Amino acid sequence: MRFYPAAERIAFFGTLIAVLALALLPIPRLEEYGIDIGFRSDKLNHAGAFAVMTFLGGLGWPDRKTRLIVFLAMVGAAIEVLQGTTLIRRDLDVFDWVADCAGIACGLVAVICVNWILRRRG
Repeated sequence: MRFYPAAERIAFFGTLIAVLALALLPIPRLEEYGIDIGFRSDKLNHAGAFAVMTFLGGLGWPDRKTRLIVFLAMVGAAIEVLQGTTLIRRDLDVFDWVADCAGIACGLVAVICVNWILRRRG
């Protein structure tokens, strides 16, 4: 039983926008704004961000998990390609995308568990 299904979707889009901003701002801009959030490990940052987005998206659209997974995997790949451009000047790292996909898997497991619990409660 979900009380605020629209809130889950709003939280998903808010998180997506925040992740895109953090991922696509050049490092000097992030330092200029004093933004230093997350884990010390870049891979954990990627996995964590994509786990949260998958979890929120899975709650917001429980019947569209396959589309959500494909969408987020493409977002992760696009982030890496864009980070490799001279405009952004960050590192293009395939293993960051692998970490994104690992985060998607973790978020999917979490949302499946929560949906199962909610269904059992009736």
